[in-house]
This record gives sequence, C-alpha cells and structure tokens, in this order.
Amino acid sequence: MRYRQLDAAGDYMPGAFLANSPEAVAQAIMTRLRLWVGEWFINTADGTPWMQQILGKRAPSKNPDAAIKQRILGTPGVQEITAYSSSFDGNTRTVTITATIATIYGAAQISETL
Repeated sequence: MRYRQLDAAGDYMPGAFLANSPEAVAQAIMTRLRLWVGEWFINTADGTPWMQQILGKRAPSKNPDAAIKQRILGTPGVQEITAYSSSFDGNTRTVTITATIATIYGAAQISETL
C-alpha cells in the first residue's frame, strides 16, 4: 500500500509518501471518512453516507456508528476495529471519531473531527 502523504490541512505533500505502514492505512481511513456519497464523479456510489445515515434526523433505532465502522472496515489493509468511540458536539456541529485499528502492518490510531 502506498499513499501520498497529507499535511495537517489535508493537502498533498509533494514527493512525500506513506508506504506499507499503519500510518498509510490510518490516512486511507481518514480520506475515506471525509468523502461523502456522491462527491466523487468517477464513482458517485462511493463515500461515507453522512446525509443518508449519519447526520440529521433519523429513527432512534438507527445507529450512525454502524455506517462509520463499516466504512473503516472497508478500507484496504484494515483487519479489525479494536476500540471505537464517537461524540457529537451540537455547538460546533462536528463529530469526533476515535478508533484503534488492527491493520496488516500493525496497530493504527485515528482521531478525526468532521
């Protein structure tokens, strides 16, 4: 697995790559979580179902974490989620996802505020 490295602002860093490491898988997860369904013109079915299953009004029986976990588990290199938590801040209208992931290269930590 080879991934072009992103800086703190989420922009590509020219000439910098992450390869065959837990950090590469973690960055792939964060990139996948940031992609909304319908956003990528090549495959409009790909993406995290933010509007469809996670944000806004929903039935109490629906669990938005299930969609996020499914997106994480669908990332190449991910074996399992060993720890997971999420929190929603209504004042800033953000969700924070924190997880420990077992990857084919070792353990990876993610903490993403979206």
